[in-house]
Amino acid sequence: MKSYIRKMFQPMAVLVLAIAGLAGWDYESHAAGNANSASVAEMKQSFRDLWLGHIYWVQHAVLDSVKSSPAERDAVKKEVDSNTKQIASMLTPYYGEERSQQFQTLLDVNIDAVREYSEATTAGNKSQQDAALARLANNANDFGAFMSKINPHLLESTARGLLAAHGAHHVLQINQYKKKEYAHVDETWKLMREHVYVIADTLTQAIVKQFPNKFS
Repeated sequence: MKSYIRKMFQPMAVLVLAIAGLAGWDYESHAAGNANSASVAEMKQSFRDLWLGHIYWVQHAVLDSVKSSPAERDAVKKEVDSNTKQIASMLTPYYGEERSQQFQTLLDVNIDAVREYSEATTAGNKSQQDAALARLANNANDFGAFMSKINPHLLESTARGLLAAHGAHHVLQINQYKKKEYAHVDETWKLMREHVYVIADTLTQAIVKQFPNKFS
């Protein structure tokens, strides 16, 4: 299991470059066809809000599932599904319904793999944990390939690293919750929050570069 986690955290070096690239965000987005800064900021904030909602609801779906009633689990699942659709719909104006749906499917797989890891951890089933980790790693590869294919401004390694680290954060949090290390769970939440902001900002930046006229 540890080898899987190490592999999932290896892309963190790529994320350093991604974050560093955001330092020139305002200038680059403006230079890309004189994109309207207000429109760009609005999209960036919308993406951030949705990704924050994503980790909030997925956290509830996986950490509280054992002690929740069937009705509560169903309500949380509806929130997770609704949030996922909203994130994917952000891509529709630029890439169309089909690619938006493909993005949603990739995110659904990520959530399912996190849920599988949580269930395996609760049951103490190491083989199922490893299978869930492998699924997360494959999903990150698929995400990287997909995003770099539809957007030439987003490197495959960057996109893969963004989702791999995102999955690793969920795994870390699940392990801490299992060990009742609740203070560490809260610390990991802060890391997760900052990381999904990097995801949101990186996706926004890539889309603005690709479609500057849509932000004029």
